[in-house]
Amino acid sequence: MTDAPLPELMPDASVADPYGTLDPATLRHPDSLKWTMYPEGVIPLWVADMDYPVAPPIVAALRERLTRGLGYHQLLGDPTLGTALREHLATQGLTDLPEDGLTFLPGVVPGLYAAVNGLTQPGEPVLTMTPIYHPFHLAITEQGRRVAAAPLREGQTEGGQTRWEIGWEALEAAAQGARLLMLCHPHNPTGRVWDAAELARLRDFVLEHDLYVVSDELHADLRYTDAPFEAFAADPRVRDRTITLTGPAKAYNTAGLGIGAMVGHDPALVKRVKTAAGGLMGHPSALSVTAWQAALRGGGPWLADTVKYLRGNRDVMAAFLQTQLPWVRFSPPEATYLAWLDLRAHPRAGDIQKFLLEEARIAVHDGPIFAPEDLKPRYQGFIRLNFATSRALLVEALERMARALGAEVPVQR
Repeated sequence: MTDAPLPELMPDASVADPYGTLDPATLRHPDSLKWTMYPEGVIPLWVADMDYPVAPPIVAALRERLTRGLGYHQLLGDPTLGTALREHLATQGLTDLPEDGLTFLPGVVPGLYAAVNGLTQPGEPVLTMTPIYHPFHLAITEQGRRVAAAPLREGQTEGGQTRWEIGWEALEAAAQGARLLMLCHPHNPTGRVWDAAELARLRDFVLEHDLYVVSDELHADLRYTDAPFEAFAADPRVRDRTITLTGPAKAYNTAGLGIGAMVGHDPALVKRVKTAAGGLMGHPSALSVTAWQAALRGGGPWLADTVKYLRGNRDVMAAFLQTQLPWVRFSPPEATYLAWLDLRAHPRAGDIQKFLLEEARIAVHDGPIFAPEDLKPRYQGFIRLNFATSRALLVEALERMARALGAEVPVQR
């Protein structure tokens, strides 16, 4: 590790930094799981929410909503939200949704559980790709199914950077006996946005193996590319076998206002999945409906500015790792505000999350959590790092990490 200063990583003092005034003392309020899970002085870069204030149009809409009654809202499906969401989904290729093709949920994770329950039987394998957001494999194992895991493979870009790719041979082997593919698009934790060629091949695979698909597209609006997002079900060939899950929680930083949507072009399939959960599913709250309405109606400028800031944070982190910790393997995410870092070359890879917490005073997610039990050792030494904070806090966290990791000499793998 070099001790050379990296002034280019910090914001230019002459340029306004919209999130430069974030104060840890203010962020550490008693309602924040992220900031109170660990002791004071630890920079929390773990759970997936942003440190940024909620978009002003959402705050204004919530305040206005509180001037009216809080009795039962449109529990059968809010028509205002439904119309706005259909228009938004159409830009992602989900056009011509039938009348009964959209239903609201208390969140995306309940949709994952409902899809497993409604489309598979106990004891059956359920296909997914690892590493993966851990409720995927929990939704499988906690309901008595088996995880049929296909590990992603480490490819490379033309520039030589690591690029996570679908492991087609592993996917083929894992698919035997499965009836459901659980897809994460964009992918959490690697940040991949599956491209047109990958999606086309994956659709062919689904048709060949006669699979249902539940596609978690929660991070679709947090992309670092100007190309339109292509939903998995944008192709009419797979529409009648796909359930798409989405929500505002990640893009608009409203995870505390639980709401999501289940979308499908086959109303019978949507009904089958929702019915599988029955009364256990619950429903979104009145305020969560209002928040999502406001996000779709007026949150676009805020989201665009925030994605631009996040892209800057991503690039700052990439530059820092390249110069200060070049042995860390890292593929800059194409979406999400989550970085998947490979620290397996470090002598403390076996307890890297604990090491960084104790020695660097930063909290990150440990890699093995993103795999089912039998594959956890494969991801020991990886971490997932949330970079949705101020530029200054991110750089401080990275510098702490470099100092801690630099105290050891990486080993060759």
